[in-house]
Amino acid sequence: MSYYKHITYIMVAFALLCSSAIAQSLQDSAGTDSLDETRGQFPRFKVGGLFQARYLYSEKNRVDVNGLQHTTGSFVDNTFDIKRMRVSLNANLTKNLSVVTLVNLSDFKSDPKTKVLENAYAQYYVSRYFKFNVGQFRPAFGIEDSHPVDIVKSIDYSNAYYLLGENGWQSFQVGAMASGSVDLGKVPLNYSLSATNGNGKNKMDDNNGKHFSTRLWLDIDKKNKFTLGMSAGAGDEFDKSIYALGLEGTYRINFSNKLSLDFQVEAVQALNQSLYFSTPEELRIGSLNDYVLKDIYILPNLRYVIGRQHLQALDFSLRYEYLDANAKLNSNPRKTLVPMASVEFLKDYGARLQFGVQIDHYKKDIANTKTYSANLYFLQFQCRLQ
Repeated sequence: MSYYKHITYIMVAFALLCSSAIAQSLQDSAGTDSLDETRGQFPRFKVGGLFQARYLYSEKNRVDVNGLQHTTGSFVDNTFDIKRMRVSLNANLTKNLSVVTLVNLSDFKSDPKTKVLENAYAQYYVSRYFKFNVGQFRPAFGIEDSHPVDIVKSIDYSNAYYLLGENGWQSFQVGAMASGSVDLGKVPLNYSLSATNGNGKNKMDDNNGKHFSTRLWLDIDKKNKFTLGMSAGAGDEFDKSIYALGLEGTYRINFSNKLSLDFQVEAVQALNQSLYFSTPEELRIGSLNDYVLKDIYILPNLRYVIGRQHLQALDFSLRYEYLDANAKLNSNPRKTLVPMASVEFLKDYGARLQFGVQIDHYKKDIANTKTYSANLYFLQFQCRLQ
């Protein structure tokens, strides 16, 4: 365990060095705030949003649209669903200070107590070298925390993204974060440092534990979107040490000015403490260090730009993911294949139609649970307002 902690602390120390230009940046920006404010340019408001509606059909092994297998009785194998109805408000109070709010109104279809509110944070921007967030945000562990779901090249985030969210490393968390970018020669190095409760969104800390994580990634070749990165996290829950590690990379092959092929690859290993602590003590096998999750996914996306007014581009993607939520004690890997086609009607996925199938295969199917092989067909339409 100390080995993983050392890796995290080394990365944190290195990332702190990346912010060496903060003092100079503060001096550079100090004289401009008062001038802009006296001109009456603030506050400024920007409203955005995202609408995603789906039709789902599960056609295999008596598995419903939520992934639950049924040996007897009736169940829902097809449905219309509003996946997301997000509304965002960005308020720039000064040149450097802003407040960001994001709510997902579709969460009212179930118990909304710990849902609905997603982003709720204040950000102080000094320069590209340093900015600071406090509140509820995504702490930037891995590629998927760095971009919104509406521009994901597949139908959704990876399975590991949601599992790591349950364990406090990804998705929306409450805490503080420092981030920025510096140049190593001609190569930009981006960094992020986070300290969060690790309990998920809209929840106070209930175990006196904290999650400390950092992400570093290099923009090696911006033209070809060639990046390499690493994430590391360490912390504690109920006085027990936890960790998470991740490696990532992206690359684009440009066949012409209209045709390109993007690759996104990520691998993660972490403790699955949510599984450990949710298991009754008398049923636990081994120690927390034995509850290990492992994941790797690759997402290629072939894109052809058409460039017409109401037909911008065609995308074809194929996400493959291997996730083992309890690799050491009770290995039962979930292999997921998601072939998908997407038609983009407006630029930047302003209007987009996606259709495909999510094919899940488990090594061992467990009846009457969500651990069961299935095929889920989907047709989704989205509109986004930036």
